[in-house]
Amino acid sequence: MTNTALPDTLPSTDTFAIARDGTRLSYRLTPAQNPAKTNARLVLVHALAMDKNLWNGTIAALKSAADIITLDCRGHGLSDKPAGPYRVEQFADDIADILAHAGWESAIVTGASMGGCVALAFASGHGDKTDGLGLIDTTAWYGENAADAWQKRADKARDEGLSALLAFQKTRWFGDSFRENPANNAVIDSAVETFLANDISAYHATCMMLGAADLRSGLAGFDFPCVIRVGSEDYATPIEMAQAMASAIPDAKMEIMDGIRHFSPLEAPDMIAAALQELIGDVTAATNNS
Repeated sequence: MTNTALPDTLPSTDTFAIARDGTRLSYRLTPAQNPAKTNARLVLVHALAMDKNLWNGTIAALKSAADIITLDCRGHGLSDKPAGPYRVEQFADDIADILAHAGWESAIVTGASMGGCVALAFASGHGDKTDGLGLIDTTAWYGENAADAWQKRADKARDEGLSALLAFQKTRWFGDSFRENPANNAVIDSAVETFLANDISAYHATCMMLGAADLRSGLAGFDFPCVIRVGSEDYATPIEMAQAMASAIPDAKMEIMDGIRHFSPLEAPDMIAAALQELIGDVTAATNNS
């Protein structure tokens, strides 16, 4: 994605960590510009078939409120694309390995769509490294028919190419008014470019991973601040899925973003930045009270 490059006032460093199985993982560290005002550390995990640049607009809107790591999940972006099968717990372990490489003991972990599933798996498997949790346009479980639905999408991409999914994807990603506004063409075109550049085998393996993912069992044990955001028009991971997570996670704070569809970090980066500011505040307060 090229439309949302970080401004020059937010210098960043791109590097690679090596996962425990030898996979190279690309990540970017954007430091807080005024570290004296924040001790927060934030990891942002992208959606299926996107990359770390999904978060550039959100990072710019956060105005240096935290040290931030964005990453390309395995199978995506500049990271290695090993053969599947993939597991969401494996993606969570990759985050732990990136944190170790960066020298971070813990972080607030936030994910959008697929990234939210990964964040949930990280919180379940690495709770000692989880300061807070942000769940954006996501779900802990895609439902009883998930395996079949994701299998069909994966097979269509493999048999017909990613371009065969494009019309379907664009209407899921962005609301009608957003797509119809010429001012947003660069954002949409960049998302399309990133989507079409994906490795088909890795995309197939990731779809199958999401079809099998069920993170519900760990939710009740979360003991850190959590914010949940979902677009009112999101039919990829609809409001009911967000409500199910909010009901299961102790003291989770959920809000519905009016008129927003599935890719809210691109469609409404200011809203997501505000949610993350709230989460950072909650984590800071919880730390001070402990």
